Amino acid sequence: MKNINLNRKEKRTERHKKVLRKFRKIDNDLPRLRITKTNQHIFAQLLDDNKNIVIASSSSVQLKLANGNIENSKKVGEDIAKKAISKKIKAINFDCGGSKYHGRVSALADAARKTGLKF
Repeated sequence: MKNINLNRKEKRTERHKKVLRKFRKIDNDLPRLRITKTNQHIFAQLLDDNKNIVIASSSSVQLKLANGNIENSKKVGEDIAKKAISKKIKAINFDCGGSKYHGRVSALADAARKTGLKF
């Protein structure tokens, strides 16, 4: 039974659990591009769930950007895509971490697609 009195963080956590269940059902060998965003910054990790390792990562902090706004999110998306392609990864599963596919998350995803990743 669902609790209708969930706060924003709990709703995001529930959405993310639902996405992870879908990834487990698919059972493919594609790495997962996991997006995490805070009020100030945005982070992207390329994860291999079979081996439980981080293949590549990028963030607005790592690139020494002032914040994680839409323009800087595009730079993070380009950077993570270049790192993935350099490791011969061209197709991924996209995991926005329960966040809505809007704003900074969609900017990062679009930049990664333009750079050459397929998802």
